[in-house]
Formats: sequence, structure tokens, C-alpha cells
Amino acid sequence: MSQTTPKGLHRLAFGGDYNPEQWPESVWQEDVRLMREAGVTMVSVGIFSWALLEPEPGRYDFGWLDRLLDLLHEHGVRVDLGTPTVVPPAWFYRAHPEALPVTADGVRHSYGSRGAICHSSAAYRTTAAGITTELARRYGSHPALALWHVHNEYGVPVSACYCDNCAAHFRRWLDRAYGSVEAVNEAWGTAFWGQRYGSYEEIDPPRTTPTVGNPAQQLDYRRFADATIRENFRMERDILHELAPGIPVTTNFMTALSQCDSLDYWAWAREVDLVTNDHYLITDGRRTHVNLAMAADLTRSVAGGAPWLLLEHSTSGVNWQPRNPAKRPGEMARNSLAHVARGSEGAMFFQWRQSRRGAEKFHSAMVPHGGTDTRIWREVVALGADLDALAEVRGTRTVPDVAVLWDWHSWWAQGLEWRPNEAHDARERADSFYETLYDRHLTVDFAHPEADLSAYPLVVVPALYLMTEAAGQNLREYVENGGTLVVSYFSGIVDEHDAVHPGAYPGALRDVLGLTVDEWSPLLDDQRVRIEGPDGATLTGDVWTEFVRPRGAETVWTYADGPAAGGPAVTRHRLGRGTAWYLSTRLDAASLDTIVAAACEDAGVSARAALPRDVEVVRRAGESAEYLFVLNHSGEDAVVPLDGTGTELLADGAPAVGTITVPAGAVRVVRLDV
Repeated sequence: MSQTTPKGLHRLAFGGDYNPEQWPESVWQEDVRLMREAGVTMVSVGIFSWALLEPEPGRYDFGWLDRLLDLLHEHGVRVDLGTPTVVPPAWFYRAHPEALPVTADGVRHSYGSRGAICHSSAAYRTTAAGITTELARRYGSHPALALWHVHNEYGVPVSACYCDNCAAHFRRWLDRAYGSVEAVNEAWGTAFWGQRYGSYEEIDPPRTTPTVGNPAQQLDYRRFADATIRENFRMERDILHELAPGIPVTTNFMTALSQCDSLDYWAWAREVDLVTNDHYLITDGRRTHVNLAMAADLTRSVAGGAPWLLLEHSTSGVNWQPRNPAKRPGEMARNSLAHVARGSEGAMFFQWRQSRRGAEKFHSAMVPHGGTDTRIWREVVALGADLDALAEVRGTRTVPDVAVLWDWHSWWAQGLEWRPNEAHDARERADSFYETLYDRHLTVDFAHPEADLSAYPLVVVPALYLMTEAAGQNLREYVENGGTLVVSYFSGIVDEHDAVHPGAYPGALRDVLGLTVDEWSPLLDDQRVRIEGPDGATLTGDVWTEFVRPRGAETVWTYADGPAAGGPAVTRHRLGRGTAWYLSTRLDAASLDTIVAAACEDAGVSARAALPRDVEVVRRAGESAEYLFVLNHSGEDAVVPLDGTGTELLADGAPAVGTITVPAGAVRVVRLDV
């Protein structure tokens, strides 16, 4: 598929989910008038409309959608048209109650929400194919159509079903993956606890058991569930490709580690024509703009560095967290432009008009309950103008500085039961390393452990408990060829089947790190360790310590106390033309920055640490122009140096020479003179 941008959209995408079926048609005229006032370029339509489009099996009612798409086209608004397969109608479940998913405890979910789907259900697949086919035939050549939007947020709220249909499907999947039940026994290590299987028919999903179940089986079931959902996406995508050629097909990801942990987005990105993402600020006491930047970088990375599209975020507060604060003045625009800086080709929202009824009636929208005499509306209109002024950045790519390795399979495996310390959390390590790099004003690419890493001077491994032999060899070659590697503890331990690599820890990483680990000694909740280094400097660690035995690596920092007192805490291994660092404890923020700074020096990476904290500086570059995005999340005006001169695109074309001043909470974008 060559079309990787919304068809007919020649500006940045700006708009949101539009659910006009919630309103009388008299409101539609006001909607399109306001869309033109706000500068809306595209809306997402029909995502939850299956019951209206097919009120009875095989009887379709497209009249209202015909009128809507014609109206939007008349007013110059492009359409991202949804296949409504996330919400099968009540009549479907009445006929096929077995299509409702079952929990591991054997409880079948009820109808009345969204996403209550057993993805192994043949009836669901057939019926979903039917509505998708009808939509493709009717609207595939409609002049408003820019993009197909399959389903909605796959993987939430239900990612796995444990019913008998899924059990049969799982057995078929295992046969395709392994070829024999003997191979399954070997991969799962079923000799342990006498779990050996004599036939596929004896294998069930990993339902609730008296104690911990087989971890390799649980890991494979997560892979199976992800692959099964992806099969259903491909089924719809292929229908749309066949019946509506030339229109790209997507589905909205949720790449933030704070929002979805059930899909392998490296695999999903290979299936879509355009990577799109939904992102919402998580109110958990963290710096929300750092989580946003991380999600945007991760989305761009699964897209292979290509431009992607933010398909949903919020104008202000959401309504599904324990506490849902409003965004402060200017925060909506800053959030939107932060995504654009990191590769998005626009900023879309959930949703256009705030709902009066239903579960999300208190979720913010572009047109709030208070209408146009509100701060949110005025900021929406201003953002539309800003995005219009940035149209020329379309097609350019964000320029990275360093890479962080991430693998969803490793995350799944690490989250299983009976690990050395439940306080160790892969997401926490990824967040902490990312925040350290962010505060050094470095732009991060994420990469799969087996990907080509040669373009990055510095690669960071925050949490890769599961690592294949191929990945370990990939990192060895990266360092030998001159790269700088930083690895955190409990990485490289098991293979793809959750089996410990033969020999001493850290398994797949022994050679590149130049050390072995005799034993882990996790710390209790209130324990800390002091680490001494060059010139009497000290670091602080918690959660984890190890008895490290250097085998070529040099000891840079030593445990001053704790279980491993006197032993290596942080090591450095020169291998070939490169260097590999190892951190055997969880360092606090200041300590982690100390080690990352040393690794940056090894890698020759300029950390730009002199810039103010919470001021982002990100570059997008194309064949003929380069753009500098400066986003000030702080409460103080910031003065940022420029390499040369340029033109401020959000300041009426004002010249930028030497430095640029960015007011507190504001954004500036400079087209650099090259």
C-alpha cells in the first residue's frame, strides 16, 4: 500500500471523533459551521455506530451517514471513517452469547459496554466482515473519505478470552507455532511439576489455578491473544484494501506504557498503512509532559521513524481516572504541538462535541457543554490557526539522538509471578531512564532488541529480562563496532520461552558486559545502599543488588554497604571500539543521571544539559528545511540558543537570530535557515 497519509489531506490533521448520531440533525449545520471557524480538517466518524447502520441482521440504514458525509465534504472536512466493529449490536449478542468474552476465572462478561468481544468467535468474524464489506462498497469512492479507521483501541478493555472456542483456537495456534506437542512440552518446560501433555486436546488456556501456572504457557497465551486480535484487524483491512483501493487503513494504537500493555506494537505497525495513536495524560503524580513525550517517541519509533498521526487526545480533563484535573490555559496547545514535534502529522481529539449522556459525558471535548463562550473553545480555534501555520512541516521527520530498547514480549514475561522482587517494574525502569534522557534534552528513538542500531551513538537497555540469543549478539556487534551501551539489572536473563539462558547470569549479555552475576540479592522496601565511586562521590540505590564478578569489565562504582558491600555496583567494559556499562542496582534519579552522563561522554553525545528543565527542544528535518520546536512546560520564560538564524512560524514570520525567547507555557517553532 503506497498511500501512507490520509487521502486528500494537504494540511496537518485537526479535528476529532465526531458522533453526530447523539444529536438531532439540526445540530449538524451548526457543527460544520463551527468546524470551519476552528479550522478543522478531518473528523473520525462512525466508530460506535454499528447498531444504527445495521439495526437488524442484514438490514442496513445508511441514509443518515450518506447525508453526514455529503455535508462534511461540502464544507471541506475530510473523513476518517470507522468500521464499528468494537461495538456489536444487542441483536448480535442475543443470537451469539458465546461471542462475549470469558475471564480466566470462568465468568462471562455481559453486554452493555464496549469491546466485549471474544476474538476467536467465528460468528463475530463473519458479522464484522459483513458490515465492513457494506461500508467499503458504499463509501470506498466517496470524495470525503481520507482514511479507514478499523475497530477502536484494540486490546482494551478486553485483550484475552478464556472460553472453549479460544481453547480450540489456541491449540491450532500452538500447532502452527511449534509443529508438535512434543515441541510445546520442550518450550514450556512441562517436565517441571509434572505438567507434560500427551496431545493438543489436553492443553487449555492458562485459566485460574491453585498456585502459579506455567509461565511459558502464560507468555504464549499473551502472544496468542495478541495474534488473534491482529488476525481480525487484517481480515477487515484486507476487505477495505480490495473494495476501496487507494484509501489507507489504520487502527488507533495506545502505545503509552501507562495505557495499554497487551499488544506488541512492533508487530502491529507492520500491518497498518499509517501508524496512529491515542494518548491521554495520566494523573499519577508524574510529570505528565514527560509521559506524553515518551509515548510520542514510542509511536514514531514503531512507525519506523516515519510521520504518524495523533488520532485522539483530550482538550482538557478526562473522566475515567480517580482524579481528573482540567488542563491549564495553554496546556492543550502545548500537548498538541509536543506530539507534532515528535512526528505527528496533526492533532486530533476525543471528541468534537461533548456528550450529554453516557459514560463519557464529563470527558472534555472541542465543543464543551458551555459552547463557544468558553476558554476551551477559544483555545481550540487558536490551535487550529497554529496548526494551519505549521502545514509546511508535513512529511519531515523528527531527528533522534539516542535509542532505548523495548520489547513487549519481555514486558509480558517480566510481569509474571514469582520474580525475585515484585518492586522491580519494567515500566518504572523505562520511565526513569527515559526521564533522565529527557532532562538531558535528548530525543529518544525506541528500538527492538534485534533491530539495526548502527545509527545511534548511545543505546540504553532499561529492562529486558527476556532477550533472545540473536538480540544478545546484536548488542555485542553494536558495541564492538563503536557503540556505547548502558544496561540495567535483570536484563538478558531468559530466552523467548522464559527459560534461563545456560550458564551464569546475565545470560545473553555476559559477553558484551564482560561479567557474570553469581546471585541477586533484592532489597526490602525500606532498604537503601550507598555506592562509592571516583573522588569519593556517592550514589544511592534501592530495590535490587547483585554479586557481580567482572570478567573483563572494570569496576567504576562499588557497593559501600548492603548485601554486596565491597563488590562492583557499576561496571564499564571496553569491547572492540565501543563501551558497555552495567548498573546492578536501581539508582535514584540523581545517581542515574551521573551514570548516563558518563555514558554520554563515552558516546560523544552532547547532552544540552545547560537548557532549562522542562523546556523541550526537538528537531524535525526534511529534504529542504529543518524546524526547531521549543516547548516551555515551566513557569518561567526561557531563552534558548539557536544554531544560526531562522523564522518563527507561530509569531507571524518574525525573524529569530541567535536566541529565541519562549514565554512560560508557550511554544515556538522556528524554520531554520540552512
